[in-house]
Amino acid sequence: MLEPLGVEQKSISTSLGRMVYYTPSQPPWRDTDTPTEQPTIVFFHGFGGGSSAYEWSKVYPAFVEDYRILAPDLMGWGRSQHPERNYQPEDYLQTLQEFIETTTDGPIIAIASSLTAALILRLAVASPHLFQTLILTTPSGLSDFGQDYRQSLIVQIINTPFLDNLLYRGLIATSGGIENFLSTRQFAQPERIYPEIIQAYLQSAQQPNAEYAALSFVRGDLCFDLAKYVPQLTIPTAFLWGQKSQFTSPNLGKRLAQLNPETVKIFCELENVGLTPQLELPALTIGFIRHCLKQLTTHN
Repeated sequence: MLEPLGVEQKSISTSLGRMVYYTPSQPPWRDTDTPTEQPTIVFFHGFGGGSSAYEWSKVYPAFVEDYRILAPDLMGWGRSQHPERNYQPEDYLQTLQEFIETTTDGPIIAIASSLTAALILRLAVASPHLFQTLILTTPSGLSDFGQDYRQSLIVQIINTPFLDNLLYRGLIATSGGIENFLSTRQFAQPERIYPEIIQAYLQSAQQPNAEYAALSFVRGDLCFDLAKYVPQLTIPTAFLWGQKSQFTSPNLGKRLAQLNPETVKIFCELENVGLTPQLELPALTIGFIRHCLKQLTTHN
């Protein structure tokens, strides 16, 4: 919800409503001498209370010189429209495809996080013409290799009638709730969290109807087995995995990568990093992305 200097907010219409995205299109990033034809990188944020395109805002300005940059708020998150519905994977597969087809002219470089990264991988299997390269941080469908996330205790609690909204408003969409989640579940080192991060997540979490997408995620409505799709992937791909990622360990990532080593060409495990290296150690993440872009382009 907090954008870097020179970033413009735009939007498109999708089948589920208005989808907002951000692009560095103003000074100091763009002027009359800026090339108009550049390859496109789209940065897709993950899921969780308060998620938004802010998640990648410390990373994407580093690529403005050589690429056209887009960073959307997914439907139900950030400043995008928040339809009152129980979201399913198909909702995001459809709106992600609509976004790519509306805002770009050719295959994109997709950089995505967590469950969204898994959805992007699924979309790349179904519509490979949309993608040139995938760089995915901790991609997981959260029910991989037959494990059922929906059997966990938190899901049973959230599925209790009326309790879900009370928990969201009292424990998630508050400054204390955001800070607690970031420090215990998302970051390996809590001292790397600073007030701006908490504020950005809180602004997104407190948008009207923000609970619908967040609770669909927590209930497990969006979960699926990513292992069923990785063997079908044909787009050159890299996996970046935080060593201390909660919910999904690097061992899971290695198992997924081994399902298709011809396509998942790079697997990198970052020591002492959690679920979102793009926020916890953005400079390191930028370096990894640059390395992957060079390696995957060479492979092409």
